Amino acid sequence: MALTPSQLDRLPPGVDAPPFDRGKVTAGIAHIGVGAFHRAHLAIYTNLTLTDPDMASWGILGINLLEHDKPLADAFKAQQGLYSVSEFDPHGTRTTHVVGAMVEYLYAPVDGAAKVLQRLADPAIRIVSLTITEGGYLIDEHGQFRLDDATVKHDLEHPDEPKGAFGFIVGALARRRAAGVEPFTVMSCDNLRHNGAQAKKAVLAFAKARSPELAAWIDAQVDFPNGMVDRITPATTPAVRDELNAATGLTDEAPVVCEDFIQWVLEDKFRHGRPAWERHGVQIVDDVSPYEDAKIRLLNGSHQMLSYPAFLSGHRRVDLAVKDPLFNAYLTAFLNDDAGVWLKSLPGMDLGPYKKKLLDRFSNESIADQLDRLCLDGGSKIPGFLGPTITACLENGKDARRLAFLLAAYDRYVRVGKDDDGATYPLREPNAMRLVQPLIDSGSKETLIESVELVGPLPAKDERFRRQYDIYVDALEKHGVRKTLERLDALVD
Repeated sequence: MALTPSQLDRLPPGVDAPPFDRGKVTAGIAHIGVGAFHRAHLAIYTNLTLTDPDMASWGILGINLLEHDKPLADAFKAQQGLYSVSEFDPHGTRTTHVVGAMVEYLYAPVDGAAKVLQRLADPAIRIVSLTITEGGYLIDEHGQFRLDDATVKHDLEHPDEPKGAFGFIVGALARRRAAGVEPFTVMSCDNLRHNGAQAKKAVLAFAKARSPELAAWIDAQVDFPNGMVDRITPATTPAVRDELNAATGLTDEAPVVCEDFIQWVLEDKFRHGRPAWERHGVQIVDDVSPYEDAKIRLLNGSHQMLSYPAFLSGHRRVDLAVKDPLFNAYLTAFLNDDAGVWLKSLPGMDLGPYKKKLLDRFSNESIADQLDRLCLDGGSKIPGFLGPTITACLENGKDARRLAFLLAAYDRYVRVGKDDDGATYPLREPNAMRLVQPLIDSGSKETLIESVELVGPLPAKDERFRRQYDIYVDALEKHGVRKTLERLDALVD
């Protein structure tokens, strides 16, 4: 069955229609970066919130900017913004919803920058949200916005024909200021520590390069709430798409598969209004920082700890790697002894059960999360997801051998380019290749451990961590991942 508005009253059995009248919904949120995670997270919460009669002005205008988004754009145009989300619990039970929250959609390379700017400048749009990946905020290793980025340079030179997210955001805010229209709130939904603050840094730096007066107005008038987002959402490959459609009875060109777990903790900084997401499960708080820290250190940190060692050992699926007793014990020790010791339980988030549930979530075979997805863009992820834990351990004199082992595995993944069975793989570092390329060019294991940008500044007195790293690099070369991990303690004690 084709997924179009005319079919919503006759969907296949087991597929839920949007629980509201889409004809009454107008867009109040513009979301830049309509990928799988957005469609399984913010759009789901908004889909639920639109069931409330007083929320009809909070639909979503979806916006994609990149050339490789064309297949998605074609699907959204054909399906008028509709798509399905299939949630799988750890037992393999599927629940499928058709999401109708995206009531408008624009694809900038086809619809044109002028149209996107016009819609973002519309007073009806009160929130502009983002999922542009961790590296998309263009904050360099010194905490500065990269004004030398090619897209940024283009957008500053061609303010009426931007290509990047910040060119569109600042361009639309400039138009609203000139017209005397209230600004929108900028809301990051990316897996990024202090994501609102990072978005603000990027927007203000871009705006200042364009006009200091505009930057000052944005600084005073625009809110940038921080938020902690969580839901494991693998990429939808063509094979997964076909499997989902066969199971649901739909012909959906943009289906999403995800786990049944979902979480969003959000700061209440929306002076120009927001949907009542808290009626439908969002936790609204004054300070999201402790929740961000817990989730990034535990979930995202565990993903990074698993990624390169498991991939190099020959595993390809996350669930199978986590069920491997060797890797399960390694991750459990990381959660309890490395990352977890620096955290405290938070209101609504008991860390003991949370850590246990993480491994259950990772073990969900129904979503078939891929290790190569976790390996993607390690140069951008390792500093944020593991850097704070490395620093905390070493500054407090704590042994951090598992983290040294992970860095040794990343060094091997980048410099050798083959797993333990000799299989090659593409190195995908779209946002931090400028940091990773020196590792490749040097041919030296010391380049990574000495990189302040990737690892952080190591305490000068902590030779133990460097020695552990050196031992593990050599052991991985001689014996491979499994034998090294089996002898993780014996090698360094």
